[in-house]
Amino acid sequence: MAARKWFSSFFPSVKAQEEEDLVDPQTVLREKCAQQGHSAQLWEKYTACNDRVNSRSQTTETCVEELFDYLHELDHCVTKTLFSKLK
Repeated sequence: MAARKWFSSFFPSVKAQEEEDLVDPQTVLREKCAQQGHSAQLWEKYTACNDRVNSRSQTTETCVEELFDYLHELDHCVTKTLFSKLK
């Protein structure tokens, strides 16, 4: 115990302050953009394609194009305001 006090006299202990929970601004913006206009329509188009493909046993159709269209629109919407929110 005495050694600890002697040691701490040379090296003071520092206690961390409570930190706020960090929230990724990109995630927040993606959630907002996903519910807006064209992004929501593209999501519906993708889910309809996905349901159609999953209902068939043998098909060569994939929904890659619909997925890429949705992600492209979502990223386009997010980039309008993302960089202004970064520190």
